[in-house]
Amino acid sequence: MSDAKARLTIIDTDPGIDDAIGILLAVAAPELAICGMTTVAGNISLVTTTRNAGRILAFAGRSDIPVLMGAAHPLSGPGPEPLDLHGDDGVGGVVLPEPARPPATQAAGEWLSELLLQRPRGTVDVLALGPLTNLAALALGRPEAFSRIGRIVAMGGAIHEPGNVGPRSEFNIAADPDAAAVVLRGGVPLVLVPLDVTRRVRADRAFVDRLAAGGRPLAGKVAELIAAYFPSATNDASRPLHDPCVMLLALHPELFGCETMRLSVATAPAEDPGALVVDERNGCPVQVAMSVDAPAVLAVLEQRLMLAPGGTQA
Repeated sequence: MSDAKARLTIIDTDPGIDDAIGILLAVAAPELAICGMTTVAGNISLVTTTRNAGRILAFAGRSDIPVLMGAAHPLSGPGPEPLDLHGDDGVGGVVLPEPARPPATQAAGEWLSELLLQRPRGTVDVLALGPLTNLAALALGRPEAFSRIGRIVAMGGAIHEPGNVGPRSEFNIAADPDAAAVVLRGGVPLVLVPLDVTRRVRADRAFVDRLAAGGRPLAGKVAELIAAYFPSATNDASRPLHDPCVMLLALHPELFGCETMRLSVATAPAEDPGALVVDERNGCPVQVAMSVDAPAVLAVLEQRLMLAPGGTQA
């Protein structure tokens, strides 16, 4: 179990290969006390992201962590077209056990509200790996609970980098730009980890081979997940490890350079929905990770996985 001094943390997620890597890192980190995982549609449908959350926890031996189903659709408009990166099952065909227990019957928003109202203000953080629909729904429906979050660290957006679903828009923000706008305006401290950083964190095949050869179950499973995340058999570098960067920033902020920016989110269809706009006059202050020591981040990821306990047979 987590150390008594560990930071109470919720993971809001849409697993997703890179989500799975980040989750396995987080549940093995003694600094984080994961008190629940809320799921959202994004990389794939809500039913599949929820099943994958349970499967990841079952593999990690952490089925004590509850899984709560969240939003199946954005606040408004149609759902996102999933990026064709994660396979039909959302985890690239990597074998994982079935969930050891079903998701909770309580809805994610109700559970989030109860938890936050029970805990002292500012003592629960959220690591957000997908569209921000669940958090926006909480901010709109239960603002007194939302305001008690300590901080949100979210993978999303692009500042100077081109987008991956539009000229300037990144998938998580573009999947529900209205939700992102609500969260930015919500007054809770927010750290964004955009494509400007995540595109610099990629594993090579030697990294995967070392994890696979280490004899540790979690490291071996992450090796399988990263191997499924290479664009092709001939590529020596994986796709960016987007979501693990959220956990790595939470655990090792010294490896990232953050800047305060005043941002707004383009929400109109004609505006490249999801694009982040630096808006000194009307934007909301956000901490944005703009630089990363990528070799050091990968070294930390490898070291932590090699030392991580747990892991079961699928």
